[in-house]
Amino acid sequence: MAQIETNTLQLIANQLRRDVLTMTSEAGSGHPTTCMSCAEILAALFWDEMRWDPADPKARDVDYFVLSKGHAAPILWAALAQAGAIRDDLLSLRKLTSNLEGHPTPRVPWVKVATGSLGQGLSAACGMAMAKRIDLLPGRVYVLLGDGECAEGAVWEAAQFAAHRHLNEICAVVDLNRLGQSGPSYFEQSVESVRAHFAGFGWHTIGVDGHDCNTLREAFAEARDLADRPTVIVAKTLKGKGVGLVEDKEGWHGKPLKKGAELDRALAEVGEGLREPVRVKGRRYVPLPKNACPPAVRREERRTKDEKTPEVSSAVTYKLGDQVATREAYGNALVRLGATHPEIVVLDAEVKNSTFAEKFLQVHPDRFVECFIAEQNMCGMAMGLASEGKTVFASTFACFLARAYDFIRMAVYSRPKRLVFCGSHAGVSIGEDGPSQMGLEDIAMMRGLVASTVVCPCDAVSTERLVEALCGTDGVSYLRTARPKMPVIYADDETFPVGGAKVLRQSSKDRVTLVAAGVTLHEALKAAEQLASDGIPARVVDAYSIKPVAAATMREALEATGLIVTVEDHS
Repeated sequence: MAQIETNTLQLIANQLRRDVLTMTSEAGSGHPTTCMSCAEILAALFWDEMRWDPADPKARDVDYFVLSKGHAAPILWAALAQAGAIRDDLLSLRKLTSNLEGHPTPRVPWVKVATGSLGQGLSAACGMAMAKRIDLLPGRVYVLLGDGECAEGAVWEAAQFAAHRHLNEICAVVDLNRLGQSGPSYFEQSVESVRAHFAGFGWHTIGVDGHDCNTLREAFAEARDLADRPTVIVAKTLKGKGVGLVEDKEGWHGKPLKKGAELDRALAEVGEGLREPVRVKGRRYVPLPKNACPPAVRREERRTKDEKTPEVSSAVTYKLGDQVATREAYGNALVRLGATHPEIVVLDAEVKNSTFAEKFLQVHPDRFVECFIAEQNMCGMAMGLASEGKTVFASTFACFLARAYDFIRMAVYSRPKRLVFCGSHAGVSIGEDGPSQMGLEDIAMMRGLVASTVVCPCDAVSTERLVEALCGTDGVSYLRTARPKMPVIYADDETFPVGGAKVLRQSSKDRVTLVAAGVTLHEALKAAEQLASDGIPARVVDAYSIKPVAAATMREALEATGLIVTVEDHS
């Protein structure tokens, strides 16, 4: 691999610092010091180590970069501009009309997942690496972490998974610049402590001077040659590197330098940059032979042509009155759709025999990922997989999705094509297990997302049709399933469009409308029978689509009956 001159890399790093200082001072806000500590890291990565094509942000036969320490977005924008990948005006940073936000979002096409809520980038990288394996694509995933965010438990969930699956495609870099927002980080500048943490999870670790371009490129080369595990490069750096006023000084997190004399002095200290941008020449991997397995893919992860797929029916028919749990119908639907939708990938948090995601595993093991009891990492991986064009179904008990809510929230801002979370064992029908197992907050949680779809089927037929509908619904969706078996009340040919509702019982004399979904729909039907025996005709509506709700159906029912009672299964 031809290498760029070390002196040129240093000049690039200097220019990135100069751009960051100018951008943030112009904006009057931002995080210049956390950018300045990683200038040599980005210079070595973008101009020397990574194979990528500045002309093609959607390319997949290339290396990826994830900025987990998202508040360093200004230096990412500066690097992309210097490399010729974007043409945005750097001085538009943080302006309302600019794509260059204060933290990375896919408004810039080079950003695959939104970051900045710390501790999520490594999980997303695991998802991207798994997508490459599933599609037999070459390429590595580089993740830049801050030392402060390594206090997040989610980082270690991801570290554990990456080591368990031998994801040697992943190379993480920890920018060990000592200082967080309000004081020193956990590790301060103990390179060995960070290395020990990662080594304990099974990673290959390297310690370097993060301001030495030659040392960095040697470390990247060592990581590239490793075949059996992920690598972390722990780079000892100085926050605010190059400017005496802020270098390794507390109290400067999130503070730009003042325009004028303060900024001018800082630029003089940083030193000479580049008169002209150094454009990156696009480099891609040599395509793999058809049906070949990259060395990173271990034998147990893929079937050979000689291995037989287990006999599992791809279509299940239901009869009226059959007793079937909606969670089981979810598994049946995944099997059926998986046969015709090769982009579907299913994740589960070690409850696959309860969510019935195991049915998909039996038929499509190369598109199933066991995430174990680490819901944050599962949701972060789902976000990474979805960024690669996968239609992702991620399942666990509804109550356990709550601990991963911030990942789900950030998934919305990552603008995935299709990402479906399935919360099983939802609501009070799991009462015997007690409140720790009940998903009582999940509807409010998922409805509260800026952009989301929330559905709650009441029987096997509606479950299958809604899984099918969500498979074609853009963005983040939530499917709520229940533990108990419930009677099938719909015919197999019934349709369930998102945003709809079903009026199951009505007359011109109705005096009340009962609106329910899921397990409470069956209780509402029983209540309507009892009310009728008392001379009170009642209309019953299955509000299977909770967001968006069938507003016209509800207004019509209110006008006709004068009273709506919602029979809800949450708090």
